[in-house]
Amino acid sequence: MSDNDGKKTLGLRTGSRPGQVKQSFSHGRTKSVVVETKRKRVVVPKAGAAGGAGGKGGASVGDPSRRPAGISDAEMERRMKALKAAKANEAEEAAKRAADEKARDADRQRRRDEAEAKEREEREREEALKAKAEEDARRRAEEAEKTAAKAREAAAPAAAAAPAAAPGGADRARPTGTGAATPRKTDRDRDDRQRDNRGKGGRDDNRRSGKLTLNQALSGGEGGRQRSLAAMKRKQERARQKAMGGVESREKVVREVQVPESIIVSELANRMAERVADVVKALMNDGLMVTQNQPIDADTAELIIEQFGHKIVRVSDADVEDVIDKVEDKEEDLVPRPPVITIMGHVDHGKTSLLDAIRNAKVVSGEAGGITQHIGAYQVKTDSGAVLSFLDTPGHAAFTSMRARGAQVTDIVVLVVAADDAVMPQTIEAINHAKAANVPMIVAINKIDLPAANPDKVRTDLLQHEVLVEKMSGEVQDVEVSAQTGQGLDDLLEAIALQAEILDLKANPDRRASGAVIEAQLDVGRGPVATVLVQNGTLRQGDIFVVGEQWGKVRALVDDKGDRVKEAGPSVPVEVLGLNGTPEAGDVLNVVKSEAQAREIADYREQAAKDKRAAAGAATTLDQLMAKAKEDENVTEMPILMKADVQGSAEAIVQAMEKIGNDEVRVRVLHSGVGAITESDIGLAEASGAPVFGFNVRANAPARNAANQKGVEIRYYSVIYDLVDDVKSAASGLLSAEIQETFIGYATIKEVFKVSGGVGKVAGCLVTEGVARRSAGVRLLRDNVVIHEGTLKTLKRFKDEVPEVQSGQECGMAFENYEDIRPDDVIEIFERKEVERSLT
Repeated sequence: MSDNDGKKTLGLRTGSRPGQVKQSFSHGRTKSVVVETKRKRVVVPKAGAAGGAGGKGGASVGDPSRRPAGISDAEMERRMKALKAAKANEAEEAAKRAADEKARDADRQRRRDEAEAKEREEREREEALKAKAEEDARRRAEEAEKTAAKAREAAAPAAAAAPAAAPGGADRARPTGTGAATPRKTDRDRDDRQRDNRGKGGRDDNRRSGKLTLNQALSGGEGGRQRSLAAMKRKQERARQKAMGGVESREKVVREVQVPESIIVSELANRMAERVADVVKALMNDGLMVTQNQPIDADTAELIIEQFGHKIVRVSDADVEDVIDKVEDKEEDLVPRPPVITIMGHVDHGKTSLLDAIRNAKVVSGEAGGITQHIGAYQVKTDSGAVLSFLDTPGHAAFTSMRARGAQVTDIVVLVVAADDAVMPQTIEAINHAKAANVPMIVAINKIDLPAANPDKVRTDLLQHEVLVEKMSGEVQDVEVSAQTGQGLDDLLEAIALQAEILDLKANPDRRASGAVIEAQLDVGRGPVATVLVQNGTLRQGDIFVVGEQWGKVRALVDDKGDRVKEAGPSVPVEVLGLNGTPEAGDVLNVVKSEAQAREIADYREQAAKDKRAAAGAATTLDQLMAKAKEDENVTEMPILMKADVQGSAEAIVQAMEKIGNDEVRVRVLHSGVGAITESDIGLAEASGAPVFGFNVRANAPARNAANQKGVEIRYYSVIYDLVDDVKSAASGLLSAEIQETFIGYATIKEVFKVSGGVGKVAGCLVTEGVARRSAGVRLLRDNVVIHEGTLKTLKRFKDEVPEVQSGQECGMAFENYEDIRPDDVIEIFERKEVERSLT
């Protein structure tokens, strides 16, 4: 029996791919191996298998024989549930994918339809333009053909009359006429060659040869230079118009050319729509050798504009500011706005404390020395719901300009006068500012709770300055208040509300904003920051504005509570971020349309300020300079550098420094600015030998290191009193000591003796008053006229040299290097003493 026993060989029914592989070994041995490559078995379920499985799910769960080994009924049931959930999820995902695909197909179809519609519209528009162009060309061709036909008809009678003018001579003239009418072949070839040469860039194209002279350039033409692309295009356009029967020469367009005081040549050519080369040639013909980048004045520009046939419109550089809206608001657009109240008064009369009591915040605690050195802007809401905007101005004398700016933007002035101190110098200044600004005033008599309070004395003192309060039968409201106890605060707010109601304050919030800069500073983290009181319109985030010589875009608005807001209406004080530089306190902020306008206005204002400073420096004659130099010969200057935290403080300190000094000594502020003390400030201080003063600012680390290395003194201050006093003391040290004379005696010459031995003349004197000292100075008086001043060479009593001689005694005196002494002359004896001086 065979091994197979009639059975087939065991193998996969999927089929195999048998093959032989020959292997080689050492010593020439080989071996052939039969290799079977088997395919992967793919199991295809029979029909009804799935349904059977699904129908017998419960049986398979409960049938242990058809279940995998080691799996319980609960596990098998969980597996079946998980299988069903997976199939359900697959069905949901498939449905979702189908819906997404359908939406994408719809979107693609929509975009395709839009693109096709747009393309169809573009094609139709191009076809319409092409049809219009063809119609115009056909019409021009027909007109040209009609013109040519009319010309031929007009030329036909003349051609018919030519042979009749010479009867019988036609045959004799035919040979020469034929030769003239029909050029020979050689002539035609020569003309063709010349045309070819001209077409290939030959020299017969109106071009000159040789060097270009100045006369040739001025007389027109471009010599041997290459024509510009614009000139070639203009030539092609003229040729095309001529070929199509159009008029070659066009009518010149007369333009109105706006010309400021000075204009660049190229800009003038652009405004006239003329070539720059033509304008330069015209200027050269007038004797001005200028280039296209040089400026010319308005009179010269007017001559050139008239030569080119245009009209001049003179404008000023200041016209760039015309873009700022200066419209008059209509009555129906005005809405009520909160009043702006400025607190004014003498230093330490309780202005900030009074405002502190009104707004229930500790403002005074944040100011060094308990005095206000910045202009604070706050909004307060009263119990009745009224909104009041308060400006708290400093009361110190150095802040006069800051108070002046506060009076210019305010509606009502609250004059705070201490009941125990009455009217003081800064109180008078505040009254004058309020009168100059023409704003109503309310007198708040503060510190009424003190035992020494005398409000009637305050009212009486105000009469001297033409302030007549209601209690004295006047019109100015007066309220007795106490910032400590809160007495009279409600009456003060009621008086303010009454005054605001009388003023009927209104503004238009629906226009471009404008306002005044109350204060400006350079913040380390936020950059330049300006406190702005909006006066008209509404300032919004993102607005482009110009303020003084600076411009910017509102990056953020911060109210008096430190919160960010999106907009600020009339009478609302806000901090504005987004400036390109620190403006001056008191500058006006205006919102404009674009950054270009804002930049142009700021550049013009900056240039105007530079020109003004240059003109002020140049408007001196040589005699004035010589006189000033002579005056400054005996003047000692104390240079200083000053940096402050805000612009208003810097301005106030500079003004205070300018007032320090006299004819011998003065303080010179080399540089003042806002922000921290930098390394460049230390370099300037070292070069000029000046100290650096910091007011509420500090030096950064590089500046401190540079100051230590270079020996520059840095002083920090937080109260303006201390800074001014220290500068006065330092400047006083530069004063020369004052020489004081004290008369100690008088003596009368009785007799004059001549002593031999080189002594000379000696005066025998009687001390009539005081005492005569050997070390003292003397003057010789004759008829009460000083004829000599000097020192004593000798002072003798009898024959002994003595240090002094008392009144009533006789003595002998001899003068150093002077012998013109006579009897009855009077000798005045005095002593000199140096006294230190100080600046007051």
